[in-house]
Amino acid sequence: MNIIGYAMSEPSLSYVSKNVLFPTEREKLFDQYKEIIETDYTLNRTLVSFQANKKEPFYRWFKYKEGFSKKLIDYFIEKYHPSKGHILDPFAGAGATLFAAREKGWESTGVELLPIGIYNVEARLAAEKVSLEKFKKEVNSFWKSFDKNTTDNSVIRHISITRGAFPEENESNLNRYLTCCKKISDSSIRKLFEFAAFSVLEEISFTRKDGQYLRWDSRANRSYGNTEFNKGEIYDFIKVVKEKIEEIISDLSPNQNLELFATEETKTELTDPKILQGSSLEVLPGMKSCIFDFVMTSPPYCNRYDYTRTYALELIFLNNNDDDVKKLRQTMLTCTVENKEKLNYLENLYAELNRSSDFDFINSVYFSHPAMTEVNDVLSKLNEQGKLNNSNIPRMVKNYFYEMLFVIYEMYRLLKKNGAIVMVNDNVRYGGEEIPVDLILSDFAKIIGFKIKKIWTLPTGKGNSSQQMGEHGRSELRKCVYIWEK
Repeated sequence: MNIIGYAMSEPSLSYVSKNVLFPTEREKLFDQYKEIIETDYTLNRTLVSFQANKKEPFYRWFKYKEGFSKKLIDYFIEKYHPSKGHILDPFAGAGATLFAAREKGWESTGVELLPIGIYNVEARLAAEKVSLEKFKKEVNSFWKSFDKNTTDNSVIRHISITRGAFPEENESNLNRYLTCCKKISDSSIRKLFEFAAFSVLEEISFTRKDGQYLRWDSRANRSYGNTEFNKGEIYDFIKVVKEKIEEIISDLSPNQNLELFATEETKTELTDPKILQGSSLEVLPGMKSCIFDFVMTSPPYCNRYDYTRTYALELIFLNNNDDDVKKLRQTMLTCTVENKEKLNYLENLYAELNRSSDFDFINSVYFSHPAMTEVNDVLSKLNEQGKLNNSNIPRMVKNYFYEMLFVIYEMYRLLKKNGAIVMVNDNVRYGGEEIPVDLILSDFAKIIGFKIKKIWTLPTGKGNSSQQMGEHGRSELRKCVYIWEK
């Protein structure tokens, strides 16, 4: 893919607020980095998000909206590290970086906390190992067995935020289906059958993923907000799961010549991606130094999106109970107003690893950073004035940057000399105040030792909400790809 047409662009800033007298540190930071902020007119939102994968096999089986496209990964690997090496994605999601790099002959390692991402990686590896002919035969026998089995073993066990999510018939048939799946002896085939059901949960439910939460159809008889919501057709489970299985068979057929899957010739040459389940805040500090050549990642954004709620149906499918979900919500990188502070946890973790001096250094960088201090002060003042729609926003923003600083420090330590990082992230705005995530994180990286090569911006930024526009006017936030080198 050729990406051309770079042009300089100076995004507008809205840091000066009528609410605060001297919000100057963010402006100073922009002046410091403005020469390396550049707009790439071919880096559109489709390329940077999952949307470019919609027509790609596997990625279209389950729409993991937090991922980015294979084309974007291919481009940045070719541009910044064309020679093979070892790549890390500390927020691996469904493994897009890991598989795209592996197809180029790279060794790949990812860290992912949410079971949804781990399950996606496992399903993709199962798809590569499965015998297509055996899979087809199993499909034929499966539906005969399903028709004879009328037992509903209640495989799906709901938590408080998912109860009533499925029409009764759909839930009964889903449970029957999963009961029959347990009888499949071939583990790879069984995984694909289960993954087919996993991939259609939203379609057969009363819910729709909607950023910070699940939006409920009014037919579910659950009261959410003042406006009734109708998601349209709620699909029959048996119909859509059969269609999903046929889609999988079609994509796995040899005549498709799909580059996203390892061929018989390349299977022996490629190493399966290594995926570590856990928080990067905990996993990265325990790794050996200087082992990776390249990092490409997109961390959770500082945008209040709670993935434990938007993916609640998938979490219960994977047997997570209420306590599991609450633990995941607190363990993940702070990006919601419910996350608690992890300062004491991180201090104890680094002490146990005999790295207290590293903790002290990271801590000092954060609490002495002028722009970070300004952001925290501005949000605290807005909170006192009742200008924020949730009183926990200042805590969320403070902890988001605090934890990201630890991740940045560890990525620097783990990279070999001349290694590079490509990171996708968005700026955010609260109470009318823009928070330049790109500039603050890049400045953290510079203090740690990185050379800040470029901050690529998308030609179309992210608009503010209708509520914010009415109160503060229309302005766009930068959507960025950062390039840092060690």
